Amino acid sequence: MDEQDKLLKHMIIEHKMVIADVKLVADFQRYILYWRKRFTEQPITDFCSVIRINSTAPLEEQDNYFLLCDVLPEDRLLREELQKERLKEILEQQQQERNDNHFHGICMFCNEEFFGNRSVLLNHMAREHAFNIGLPDNIVNCNEFLCTLQKKLDNLQCLYCEKTFRDKNTLKDHMRKKQHRRINPKNREYDRFYVINYLELGKSWEEVQLEDDRELLDHQEDDWSDWEERPDSAVCLFCEKQAETIEKLCVHMEDAHEFDLLKIKSELGLNFYQQVKLVNFIRRQIHQCKCYGCHVKFKSKAELRTHMEEAKHTSLLPERKTWDQPEYYFPTYENDTLLCTLSDSESDLTAQEQNGNITIISEDISKLHALKQSSILNQLLLHESLKN
Repeated sequence: MDEQDKLLKHMIIEHKMVIADVKLVADFQRYILYWRKRFTEQPITDFCSVIRINSTAPLEEQDNYFLLCDVLPEDRLLREELQKERLKEILEQQQQERNDNHFHGICMFCNEEFFGNRSVLLNHMAREHAFNIGLPDNIVNCNEFLCTLQKKLDNLQCLYCEKTFRDKNTLKDHMRKKQHRRINPKNREYDRFYVINYLELGKSWEEVQLEDDRELLDHQEDDWSDWEERPDSAVCLFCEKQAETIEKLCVHMEDAHEFDLLKIKSELGLNFYQQVKLVNFIRRQIHQCKCYGCHVKFKSKAELRTHMEEAKHTSLLPERKTWDQPEYYFPTYENDTLLCTLSDSESDLTAQEQNGNITIISEDISKLHALKQSSILNQLLLHESLKN
């Protein structure tokens, strides 16, 4: 890009030559070589619009500039041809990356290594760290993309607001508290890593998206009665396996991990809220690589899973008082679909009455000063600080 800018500057200063919409030229080098050859065959005025500046000044002070743009059919055709060839190259590269099972990458947030397909690392960062750069199938030149992001983090720069911080811990706290674990959508540096930006000549992903939205509005009165929404998949408590229903997921957890969630629910008489707390408790322990059966901490989730399955600790739940705590009302992962699939039947209400549980009632916020003194959040924060 630096060399390209120098060349454009040289052409303007030395030859009074201006190329319109340079950023929309898919292959700048081939574009320049093509026109260099054409200018040796015919006068430049056959192709360029002539712009006279200082037209009211004396003749010796007037100057002519030459504008090359896609108003000229030949230039338009060249740009479209270069765009098609670039799109073909990008799609071939994308297909190669999709089928590549020899990928090796390191998570930017926890330094865990991943081997196999690039989607494993991207899905890990989205799930474990709420850092989502898009679906793997929408990304091209993934290695270069990840290296670009890693370089910014190494330079202590926030990926979203792009501010620079004094040390890594300050940067991590900033990105977590401000929810800046995402890239800046206005930074055009990232456009080359998304296939959508190569689809149409002269259109960015925002313009393509805007056209799609307008098309939806134009057809909003169409009949959608046969529309079937694909349900979100719930993720296993112990591995990356996903299933569209809790029944399928429970079968998987029982077969693969010897963990029978439905049986535990029935034997312990768990109502909906207790199921939520149990799931969130297990999620947190697995996220921290800690076995809840023996309290041993491991270096990776793979080691933890192997240990729990061999020692049969997946079904060795701790005492109810350990996990049946208010702090586990809050999910470990954002948008945990498994929590939405937990049953809330009449039997749950009966179990709640038998166990003498207190119904959850929202706190009265009309008297904020009194609320600050008596809120249960004070107990939660105190309990969490004592643990830390």
